[in-house]
Amino acid sequence: MGRAFEYRKAAKMKRWGHMSRVFPKLGKLITIAAKEGGPDPDMNPKLRQAIQNAKAENMPKDNIDAAIKRASDKNMADMVEVTYEGKGPFGIQCMVECATDNTTRTVANVKSYFNKSGGSFLPMGSLEFMFTRKAVFEIELPEGMNKDDLELELIDAGLEEIVSETDEEEGTTITTAYAAWTDYGTMHDALENLKVNIVKANLQRFPNATVSFTEEQMAEIEKFIDKIEEDEDVQAIYTNME
Repeated sequence: MGRAFEYRKAAKMKRWGHMSRVFPKLGKLITIAAKEGGPDPDMNPKLRQAIQNAKAENMPKDNIDAAIKRASDKNMADMVEVTYEGKGPFGIQCMVECATDNTTRTVANVKSYFNKSGGSFLPMGSLEFMFTRKAVFEIELPEGMNKDDLELELIDAGLEEIVSETDEEEGTTITTAYAAWTDYGTMHDALENLKVNIVKANLQRFPNATVSFTEEQMAEIEKFIDKIEEDEDVQAIYTNME
């Protein structure tokens, strides 16, 4: 997949921030977090971060409050997070992360996307070893602190890398910190203790090896990925595309 795909995905999600279909995706993660750790974000770090991620995508407060309230609705089906795996067009490897209240519906939909693309749906665990999961934090540096200073402060918290790149379209600099997925909580606490504003934080998957495709193949792969991303139950798709 690579960083280029992550920025493509980020740009697309930003456009979706002005469209109603992205909000249910974000709302599901808020509901899951509230269900697991309670409705008070001050006492529930996972919920606090889910809310912050939603705000970064311009999700209205009313939608956020409604998502939290749904967690206490006894008539609401339990929401679960599940990952499906498969091979898409031209053998591209995919891991599809979903949040759903109906796994029967979701697995049927995801399986159909792979089958209709000429690919194949794989048993869980088939591709897990081909991807590395990392904790990814998009942050804003405090005034007076530079990237090198922050790097030294975060080494003991499990920091692997800090990258700053400029978004030429908006003229802003995006600073991202990476750590092993098992260090997510430690890194999150360290950033908060240092008063570093966490714009977004989540766990992402990165391929251990990538594959390149021709422009014609890429066009078909993009259509396949777009189709999966349109599914309301799908939170993210990761591939081994270069």
